[in-house]
Amino acid sequence: MRLTESMHIHISEPLGTARMSDTVGSAEEAVAYIYNSAVAASALSAAWDLGMLDELHDRGEIDAPDFAARRQLDPRSTVGLLRALAAVGIVHRDGTKAVPAAYFAEAYRTRAFFHWLMRGSAQLFREIPEVMMEKNRHGEFCRRDSSAIARACREISALTYDPWFWQAVENLEFKPRRIVDLGCGSGERILRLLRRFPETHGIGIDIAAAAIKDAADDADTADLAARVSFLEADVRTMQSRETFDDVELITCFMMGHDFWPRDDCIGQLRRIRALFPNARRFLLGDATRSAVTHDRKFRTFTLGFELAHDLMGKFLPTVPDWESVFGEGGWSVRRRHFIDLAVGEVIFELDPA
Repeated sequence: MRLTESMHIHISEPLGTARMSDTVGSAEEAVAYIYNSAVAASALSAAWDLGMLDELHDRGEIDAPDFAARRQLDPRSTVGLLRALAAVGIVHRDGTKAVPAAYFAEAYRTRAFFHWLMRGSAQLFREIPEVMMEKNRHGEFCRRDSSAIARACREISALTYDPWFWQAVENLEFKPRRIVDLGCGSGERILRLLRRFPETHGIGIDIAAAAIKDAADDADTADLAARVSFLEADVRTMQSRETFDDVELITCFMMGHDFWPRDDCIGQLRRIRALFPNARRFLLGDATRSAVTHDRKFRTFTLGFELAHDLMGKFLPTVPDWESVFGEGGWSVRRRHFIDLAVGEVIFELDPA
């Protein structure tokens, strides 16, 4: 769909710069574009799952009937998915064939954000009215797909945290005997660390059974199962184990906000210090609450991430919030890495106080 110039929205402009005139323009077309964008967001997530985005990226084109035959997909649906991507400028479509369009590169780069939203958090967003009712907000009132979240977070971590994380790892002045990854998700980080340190053993801990199973399967495939164990547990309540005594490096990414509010976070930091008494370094990476911005100027992922956590009743700390708890929690800050590519990402290198 082509939008009218009177609305000051053009398909040739970056989508994030879209503006609407205060005095003129077609509300019908604007709302249709919002609707079609929601459809395209689902299509983009599905296209990644099905390998369609990778084919477009690697080959520079895709033929729907051929792709559908090779992947045993319904041909009509395959064309329909391409049509949804074409509606927002991700691909150019000519009948059953498509090639990358203006926004393909950025959509491909941020594909995990769409997967997190449309696959991992689909049920949460579908149930917003029920979730918002006070009578329902008790116990585990939010449902998400933990396996899809883990897969998305693996890609999101590679896009946002990894360059700074590996810099912190390379700066370690010791080779850790044992590493623990709190909230390990798919296990990608702990497995990569074991490849980096061939004599090291690892422990991955996550509350989601599906994520733990995926991580264990990946460890088997990588011939690393003998050097790593995966534990299904809630980091916030788990008990000490003998294997924790040898842990020298702790990593924790994209779950630290679950420790909050403030007094709880201080208690959790102290618990982690006690659970791993010989830890020499704690690499803590997390998203932080954005500063107040104009409601029309959110980057990809920020709005969805913050709304999801509002719905779940999860407090998102700011950087100063984090800075205020380390001393009382038994840790000192060695170095900070301010990343802020999507949701205020930051990595703290912590030493025992």
